[in-house]
This record gives sequence, structure tokens and C-alpha cells, in this order.
Amino acid sequence: MASDGNGSNRIDTSRPHPARMYDYYLGGKDSYLVDREAAEQVVSLYPGIKEGAWLNRAFMHRAARRLAGLGVRQFLDIGTGIPTEPNLHQTVQRVAPAARVMYTDYDPIVLRHAEALLRGTPEGRIEYVEADVREPAKILAAAREFFDFEQPVALSLVALLHFVSDEYDPIGIVNELLTPMAPGSYVVLSHVTGDFEPEIWARIVDIYRNAGTPAQVRSREEFLRFFDGLELLEPGVTVGPLWHPEPGSVKSGDEKLPLYVGVARKN
Repeated sequence: MASDGNGSNRIDTSRPHPARMYDYYLGGKDSYLVDREAAEQVVSLYPGIKEGAWLNRAFMHRAARRLAGLGVRQFLDIGTGIPTEPNLHQTVQRVAPAARVMYTDYDPIVLRHAEALLRGTPEGRIEYVEADVREPAKILAAAREFFDFEQPVALSLVALLHFVSDEYDPIGIVNELLTPMAPGSYVVLSHVTGDFEPEIWARIVDIYRNAGTPAQVRSREEFLRFFDGLELLEPGVTVGPLWHPEPGSVKSGDEKLPLYVGVARKN
């Protein structure tokens, strides 16, 4: 998610932080009272938020495994969040032990846990860069030092762009990140939507915005715009649990999970 832009790594416990709230939804312990109170406000409006957070991670794992299976060996994960096992590098290095993974986040708590993120296979390489998604040039500069941009890269922006409101031009950010990447690169996106319960999600957005986070849910049509000029993999844009689900994993009601996902290829 976007930072305050001042480069400070001071942990601000006076306001809720979306990464710490997300960690709380996942059952983690890296949150403060202010985060838990805000998260519980969200839970009171949408009790399924905790399950939704796990379903989002399950999508990330399936997408990462699929791309590793397609031969991608370089993964750039922006908006990494507080480590929750299995992390992305653990997922892809089980398929491809020599895969390289770069994590990027601006939350100083994630930096504090970077050592856990950097434990991978002997054959692979892992890096962590503290940067704001609104600083794509900084991220790309670091990525060029770590990746071979002549080879495909998988760009992961999972549960991130709903924390980048239109004023920051999130579509432009995605395009800037993808532009220097080789043909055959991929982008993996997930994004909260208000399509199914707009009034509830308008109130949830207010909780985040009142805490200083520029949240914005988007419709399916708005989410599709992130994939303009790219080749969407089957089944295209869908809700998280329906993207290449594991056998027997889909439950009644999953078709209305307020989380759109998609994976697309740069040709």
C-alpha cells in the first residue's frame, strides 16, 4: 500500500495500518490495539473478511504455482505485507528451487520481519526492498539490479490496488512497472469490489480513509482496465475462489466473494 512518502521507517501506532489489519484478519499477532479496533469495525460490517483474506492468499498461491509451472523464474511481489507462511517464495521455490523473488513493502514492520522472508532454497535468491508502490521508478531500479529483464518476470500486486485511489493513477503505476519487462511477463492482481454489497463497502472504505489510507473499491469493469493490452489467462476476471480452484474447494456463496482476481500475460 501507499506510504506517507517521507521514507520514514518509524512505526506509527497512532493510526490503523492496512497491513497490520490484514495480519489481524489472518490471525497474526503483529498488530496494535488501534489496528484491532479498526479491523473489528470492518468485521462487524462484513463478518466474512477473515475468510476472504485467507481466500485471497489461496489465490496468490495458486497463481504463483501456475506461473512457476509455466516456466517463470522471477517474481516481483509489491505490497508484500507481514510474513504469513507459506510466503510467495516458499510456494514458487517448491516448483522451481532456483526462482528469484523480490519482496517490496513500505511498512517498517515488514522490514522488521524481512529476515523471515529471505530464507529460501540454496539454489534460489530472495531480496527485500523497502519502497512505496507509488514509487515505481525506485522499485524498478532495484529490480533491474536483481532480475534479468531480458527474461519474463511475474509482477504480483495482490490485495494492494484497492489501497491506491484514482488520484495516484494506479493504472499508470501498473503500466510503468510492466513496460520494461520482457514479453512473456505476467501480472497477478486481486482487488476488493463493492459490486455485491455497495453500501457495506462504502462504509468499510470510510473506516480506512478515516485512518488515512486512500482506499477505493472498484467494479468489475474498473478492475478490467488494469489488464488493457494484456492477454488474460483463463478463466479471465473472476472472484478469487473460482480462479483455478482446487478440487472440492468451492463452497456455496463463493461466487459473491467481494474480491476480483486475474492473471494476464504481456505479449
